[in-house]
Amino acid sequence: MAAQPSDIPRRLPRGSHGLARGVVAASQRARLLEAVGRAVADKGFAAATIDDIVRGAGVSKMTFYEHFSDKEDCFLAAYEAAADELFLRVRDAHRTGEDWLERTRAGIAAYLRWLAAEPALARVFLIEVAAAGPRAAVARERLRDRYALLMRDLQEEARAEIPALPELPVEIFHAVVAAVDSLVVRRLREGAGSELPELEPILLYLQVALLAGPQLAAESTEL
Repeated sequence: MAAQPSDIPRRLPRGSHGLARGVVAASQRARLLEAVGRAVADKGFAAATIDDIVRGAGVSKMTFYEHFSDKEDCFLAAYEAAADELFLRVRDAHRTGEDWLERTRAGIAAYLRWLAAEPALARVFLIEVAAAGPRAAVARERLRDRYALLMRDLQEEARAEIPALPELPVEIFHAVVAAVDSLVVRRLREGAGSELPELEPILLYLQVALLAGPQLAAESTEL
């Protein structure tokens, strides 16, 4: 049976610890993923080195290469792990709302609060990812695709409630996802990552205007 996240120790005891090999490997991998995020947050993707990563993780270079082929491979794994966690938070938040409007609001709040809790890492995965090469660019686009489809599902719910709403092409949802990303990145570049929740009414207006029109967006937000 694979080790569950709660079973994985943050630091392995010295000497003969008696832990299963899979638990040891999972602990090493988790620490490397965390360390690459911290190293890139401190130095930027280009300047961060494998030495920085293994030092931060408390493992050897040999252990690093047992898990990853190079720095890009490690960073990409960390990016995808963080992206998956954030997406699941947003998706789960959507499920708490009683209707599409409440689900939209809950998803935006979950998204912004997750990023604001770790603004340095938010910079890594929203800004430094652009310097991490073509594989990272593809992973970023896949993530945007997931959010666009999530937004399209919300619009289908809104159309069921408001039949006059038109069916929109998926490219419109991609454009809104890109706009949200741009607003968040701008705040991060300004060093205001901890203030990201202040964007909630703006993003809510933007999404509701798309999903159901500007009149309902104005009625649902306080700008």
